[in-house]
Amino acid sequence: MNELIHGDFTDAAEPFALFADWFAEAKAKEPNDPSAMALATVDPAGAPNLRMVLMKDFDRRGFVFYTNRQSAKGRELDASWRAAGNFHWKSLRRQVRVRGPVEEVTPEESDAYFASRPRDARIGAWASAQSRPLDSRFAFEKAIAAAALKYPVGDVPRPPHWIGYRIRPVEMEFWHDRPFRLHDRIVFRRESPEGEWTKLRLFP
Repeated sequence: MNELIHGDFTDAAEPFALFADWFAEAKAKEPNDPSAMALATVDPAGAPNLRMVLMKDFDRRGFVFYTNRQSAKGRELDASWRAAGNFHWKSLRRQVRVRGPVEEVTPEESDAYFASRPRDARIGAWASAQSRPLDSRFAFEKAIAAAALKYPVGDVPRPPHWIGYRIRPVEMEFWHDRPFRLHDRIVFRRESPEGEWTKLRLFP
């Protein structure tokens, strides 16, 4: 048995407590960005897009990340209000997949997280027209300088287009590597974010 397993995770009764346990281990043992999450959305033609984001908060409501809503992922989220995410902790040989509807977090939540960012990152949020064409790095540096001049001292307010999204999962799958590709897979599913979970073991 893998030495990183403490007890049989397949006995878990619900997914959020299990995720919290696995995430705590990842924060202790994963060498780089345990909160990194691959985020999948679809464009208006139904073609998928995938990129890495940082999960900034989670609780029993779901998984929160922040972005410019005018970016490609923001536009796609605002069109479909659905997404999928994947956490892969290579050092633990584990991954967790989540998917479900998406909601915007409250302005107060977005304000609080934005205020916690380094000042240069807050300036950058004003300067970046995320996902849109950029003539040159110099043009971006000029935009950063202009934003810095606009807010030379004191607070840097949150841009109205910089917001948080929450994935409210209706499915969460936990995968753990086993020798000879005989992996353990447990999936929790429910009809809606307010529903009751059911649990299934899956073939690897």
